[in-house]
Amino acid sequence: MELKRVVVTGMGAITPIGNDVDTAWENAKNGVSGAGPITHFDASKFKTQFACEVKDFDGNAYFDRKKVRTLDLYAQYALVAARQAVEDSKIEEDPNVNRDRIGVIVAAGIGGLHTFEEEAGYYALNEDKGPKFNPFFIPKMIADIASGHISMEYGYHGPNFGTVSACASSNNAIIDAFNLIRLGKADAIVTGGAEAAIFPAGVGGFTSMHALSTRNDSPQTASRPFSKSRDGFVMGEGSVVLVLEELEHALARGAKVYAEVAGGGLSADAYHLTATHPEGLGAILAMRNALEDANMKPEDIDYINVHGTSTPVGDISEIKAIKEVFGQHAYDLNISSTKSMTGHLLGATGALEAMFSVKAVQEDIVPPTINHEDGDEDENIDYNLNFTFSRAQERPVRAALSNSFGFGGHNATVIVKKFEK
Repeated sequence: MELKRVVVTGMGAITPIGNDVDTAWENAKNGVSGAGPITHFDASKFKTQFACEVKDFDGNAYFDRKKVRTLDLYAQYALVAARQAVEDSKIEEDPNVNRDRIGVIVAAGIGGLHTFEEEAGYYALNEDKGPKFNPFFIPKMIADIASGHISMEYGYHGPNFGTVSACASSNNAIIDAFNLIRLGKADAIVTGGAEAAIFPAGVGGFTSMHALSTRNDSPQTASRPFSKSRDGFVMGEGSVVLVLEELEHALARGAKVYAEVAGGGLSADAYHLTATHPEGLGAILAMRNALEDANMKPEDIDYINVHGTSTPVGDISEIKAIKEVFGQHAYDLNISSTKSMTGHLLGATGALEAMFSVKAVQEDIVPPTINHEDGDEDENIDYNLNFTFSRAQERPVRAALSNSFGFGGHNATVIVKKFEK
């Protein structure tokens, strides 16, 4: 069976550095940090009091009051990003579109955490009166519901589900969508991820694990991947949605093509609940699987958007994995962690970084890793690699590889490349 080719024809974004693709990409190229004091709740008593929140977003501007009552914030982000992506793709302008063959796969690592937190708190306050819950509690909270809402909005009857693999979730979603399309099971799939966990339970939970930076005096410089002074990740939120489409279907309707999805690789560390394997064994396997799936050699990759969370252990193991997979070519390609600007969007992070990878391929520009200072080198990291510190770099980007790793040892790697007919 000959596999079909899959391309990206639409993108949408609600992020800490911009509420559309162009703004987010421009800010990423310019090294703009999205970090600042938490505004979603009073964090004054928390050890970490800052995050990368979405700015200037009001669900009432996009949905009527009745609809807002049924949507957790993460699903609001997903629906708005999906609207942008579908509009960008212009697939709805095709009178011959077959909605039975358009699917939706949008991931969330956690889902409606704020809804769960609100309902649990309400029950605790009113426990003596007996159980009384909002009838929208479950359908607002569950991690698959963003996909359901998007499919209902457009009447898309194709494959529909959400993927959950912690911080690898939206890379898993993209790979699932890619595979279904190239196997001929769908003409197009709206895919990506969404997350909104910057609330007491999310911040408190990650803080108790010592996973978050506590650099409260300087939030914008707190996410500093590959610097010796890194002390944990910065939480982010938002949604990025891509429209993946079978190539001939896209060309037949005259769609613009941003890039081609070349391959995807999956693996498990099978090592620890939260820590990556110290030698990066799972990351090695995921990247090698992705290269094999794409029928590409290590030398074909010009840019790696690393997982690069700014944690003491994770950054080191990923660099070990890259050197093992790419050998001498690791010194010829560019590496950057856009989490230094956006923070870590958890289940949405893979989709955001896939979007940045697509834009890097499209424009031949590698976005930077910010917040690294001279003299802040870790003896366990090889700084002869090109980490693209401080400012973006123009260079030919034939193909880009994007890594996402999640609690539980989940690893997912996506490769995108320049589209050639």
